[in-house]
Amino acid sequence: MLARIDLRDAPLPGVRELTGLLPRAATDIESVLATVRPVCEDVRLRGAQAVREITLRFDGVDAEDFAVPQSALDEALASCDPALREALEEAVSRVRKVHADQRRTDVTTQVVPGGTVTERWVPVRRVGLYVPGGLAPLLSSVVMNVVPAQIAGVESIAVATPPQRDNGGLPDPGVLAACALLGVTEVYAVGGAQAIAVFGYGAGSCEPVDMVTGPGNVYVTAAKRLLRGLLGIDSEAGPTEVAVLADDTADPVHVAADLISQAEHDPLAGAVLVTTSEELADAVLALVPEQVAATKHSDRITTALGGSQSGIVLVDDLDAGLAVVDAYAAEHLEIQTRDARAVAMRVRNAGAVFVGPWSPVSLGDYAAGSNHVLPTGGCARHSSGLSVQTFLRGIHLIDYDEAALADVARHVDVLAHAEDLPAHAAAVAVRQK
Repeated sequence: MLARIDLRDAPLPGVRELTGLLPRAATDIESVLATVRPVCEDVRLRGAQAVREITLRFDGVDAEDFAVPQSALDEALASCDPALREALEEAVSRVRKVHADQRRTDVTTQVVPGGTVTERWVPVRRVGLYVPGGLAPLLSSVVMNVVPAQIAGVESIAVATPPQRDNGGLPDPGVLAACALLGVTEVYAVGGAQAIAVFGYGAGSCEPVDMVTGPGNVYVTAAKRLLRGLLGIDSEAGPTEVAVLADDTADPVHVAADLISQAEHDPLAGAVLVTTSEELADAVLALVPEQVAATKHSDRITTALGGSQSGIVLVDDLDAGLAVVDAYAAEHLEIQTRDARAVAMRVRNAGAVFVGPWSPVSLGDYAAGSNHVLPTGGCARHSSGLSVQTFLRGIHLIDYDEAALADVARHVDVLAHAEDLPAHAAAVAVRQK
């Protein structure tokens, strides 16, 4: 469990080689496209009837209407355990507080007298939010998706989440309660690739959406790739992952627990410790078996920690450690070192950075106020996590008067002819007296 990679006592490899050395789960989306394509096409052609048949085949639920009735949403919230409702309300409050500061304001720039460019931030009109329900019903994902969409000003929000045979064909009650708490009234009991197809093409009472966000399994991700362009997507999410950068000040009990907590998500989850301390590595390795044995999902955790996507990387110093975690570009990165905040401020590539011993990833999953829908598979090198900005589009308004156009007309003429596009020049020249 947790294989070692020793990068000490030698020059650190370049980024390309280093990326190839580091453990990471492989997700072959292309391999499932042949399965996903006919599912999506069936929904496009036959609509609700196709959804009914596919849901029966994959989920064992036969429902004539996959729209969740308002009465079920009301009942889920009314019967929600008071402690769970309080926790949801606290999570909503914190996430709303952080995301409220992300709202963009329109800006007008005067380029020249009589010529302005205004950048407007306009919300997507309608979004479909996917909430996983496979190995774990992620009711916290309702909060993470819905709150920023609401703050952005999205006027139409629909949620899709898998049905549960043990719940009378309805989705998980906690997911429904979270939807009701946030005022979401349009919820569909449909999961997998078929849910993305419903959002893309429309089916039953669900009208097509403009954008889909939210994590899912490889079939959901493949469907998002397939329908991208017809609708916007946030990202192609892969298996979840955590990296911990630690020195000899880190508590091995904390580190072991944090690696295990992320491995609990999925047998493909990645957990990587990057450390300058061989003693810490030894202590973590000694603690992991006992902690894993005490958990509910020990089988999937053992698979994740023993797989090629997890491991311990030994480095000479923190500079080397930072180079390694930047090459890895983790979805979640914990910094458990001396002067942890200063070290965290040097990180370039990570979906979210958790600073010091009292900021575990689990806090961010639920109630830190940050968003837990984050880039995976190294995509933190170029992409951000879900935010209010995800649901906004920047639109430029160009407003020039006659004099301002005349002042720049000769430059437009030169540039248009340089590109051999004389009609571009003519469209300006025709306006000149």
